[in-house]
Amino acid sequence: MITGFLLQITQNTQLVADTLNGMAGEITGGQGKLSLSLWELTMKGGWIMAILAIMSVIAVYIFFERFFAINRSSKEEKNFMNNIRDFIQQGRIDSAVTLCRNNTSPISRMIEKGLARIGKPLNDINTAIENVGKLEVSRLEKNIAALATISGTAPMLGFLGTVIGMIRAFYDMSMAGNNIDIALLSTGIYQAMVTTVAGLIVGIIAYVCYNVLVARIEKLVFILEARATEFMDVLHEPSLK
Repeated sequence: MITGFLLQITQNTQLVADTLNGMAGEITGGQGKLSLSLWELTMKGGWIMAILAIMSVIAVYIFFERFFAINRSSKEEKNFMNNIRDFIQQGRIDSAVTLCRNNTSPISRMIEKGLARIGKPLNDINTAIENVGKLEVSRLEKNIAALATISGTAPMLGFLGTVIGMIRAFYDMSMAGNNIDIALLSTGIYQAMVTTVAGLIVGIIAYVCYNVLVARIEKLVFILEARATEFMDVLHEPSLK
């Protein structure tokens, strides 16, 4: 019984190997190893692979462009808030505004808006600061939605390629009649498998990139809220009443 079971496993293994050899179409110098270039795989995937390639380029571009933009926005000048506090307490509002204008970070633009509202009710100042903060966050989130769309669309495109490939394989089978062989079905099977893998790879990469950017934006939002609270605390100090 055990011998028959081992014989069955051997036969199945040989069948799988023969199938892979027929699909790859290229065996390296007697070693039995498949050799297939990335370009050949891409071509086997059909037009869906071209779309996935474009989506991958867009995803990578958005990630690096937004990543460096967020990094620049997250940089905060040392002692910036301490200098703002000192200027306000000394009544040198113009100096505080100049300091903000010399700094290009979202924090400085937010504080500059608050300085421009000094003398008005504190609730109005707080609202103005929050509005500027929301605008800055909106700028940082530019194209982030496109990255999320790619992360969801790429796997579905891959599955679409799988369906198209299987339809093509079954169509070839129906047209071949009794002359069915692996070489005849290889094109459809290639497209079915390659597009699935490519779609999942692009989708996973885009999803990870999206979450990395979202996490960094949330961290910056926390910093903006902390600086806005610190600024409002300065305005609430007794010396300003």
